Amino acid sequence: MMGEELSGLSVKELQNLENQLEMSLRGVRMKKDQTLMDEIEELNRKGNLIHQENMELYKKVNLIRQENMELQKKVHGTNNNSILANGLGIGDDLHVPVNLQLSPPQQQNHETPAKVIKLGLQLQ
Repeated sequence: MMGEELSGLSVKELQNLENQLEMSLRGVRMKKDQTLMDEIEELNRKGNLIHQENMELYKKVNLIRQENMELQKKVHGTNNNSILANGLGIGDDLHVPVNLQLSPPQQQNHETPAKVIKLGLQLQ
């Protein structure tokens, strides 16, 4: 109802209308709060999954880095133009170092929904 349409109502009718509006507004606020809580819960769940994936990737990169260091030790111990067991030759033009920088995973506190999750892998 618009303000002009209220002029013919009694005090009792106006109080009833006000109560109905307050009840409707409470219902809207409750629905909004529940929707926001559901979204926060879903984002926290996704954040946990991304954090777990980041931890697994961090472990894999560490393992690959260790394997790479072992292979470099083996390769540098032989002639640069030698043939490896799999038949691939290592020549000067193929020997390009790859520099990876790995940062440890960040500890997460899910009590603050605005916190940004930072992935730990950075390629240079």
